Amino acid sequence: MTPSDDSSARISLGDEPAVRKVLAESLLGLWDVVNNLTRLEPTTHERYRVSIFGSARAAPGTLAYEETKRVAAALATMGCEIVTGGGPGLMQAANEGAASAGVSGGSVGIRIELPFEQDVNPYVDSAFEHRTFFTRLHHFVLASDAFVVAPGGIGTVLETMTIWQLLQVRHLVDTPLILVGKMWPGLVEWAREEMLGAESPLASPGDFTIPRCVPDGDGAIEILREHRERWKMSHGAD
Repeated sequence: MTPSDDSSARISLGDEPAVRKVLAESLLGLWDVVNNLTRLEPTTHERYRVSIFGSARAAPGTLAYEETKRVAAALATMGCEIVTGGGPGLMQAANEGAASAGVSGGSVGIRIELPFEQDVNPYVDSAFEHRTFFTRLHHFVLASDAFVVAPGGIGTVLETMTIWQLLQVRHLVDTPLILVGKMWPGLVEWAREEMLGAESPLASPGDFTIPRCVPDGDGAIEILREHRERWKMSHGAD
């Protein structure tokens, strides 16, 4: 080991450029470790898993809440495991619906630490906590076989766009992204018109067939019923 070996040379905390370089290289190394670990996948899944995204602000008794609860209950009865953000609003509605189906361990919450939201809702069977949106979203990707998007705000749009983009570049394959309700077709149509209408198209026409917009929960249930049957055959599941 020689003084010229940069990887072993001691660095004074007063040497700010060198300290920043070490921190940057260390963080990049950590991402390499994370990326490598995420290559590991279970050989089989016990249950078909559906992530449901939606507003944290919807109150029990509202149409969105009760419809989300109904859809989650129907999916859980079909044998699906329900995955949500674990918080209030439509996340709670989905977990509550799954719990009402009486299937043990069928409701998962993947939480993010926020100063203004409650703790995990009482209907979650298994909870996971994340400090960053990046790791939380990645957890959703690893944990899910399909995604259902209920009405929601900026956070729900972020989740939707992340899954849409991963499907576009085929980091996810044959994974339904179902947008439920009247707020989503306008978003998809806006993206189609603006991106394909640019002087140089900013996307491909097929990109806008990735999200499937349905008017209500029954449309989502039918899509997932069909996809789950294909999933069962490919995974040898009951």
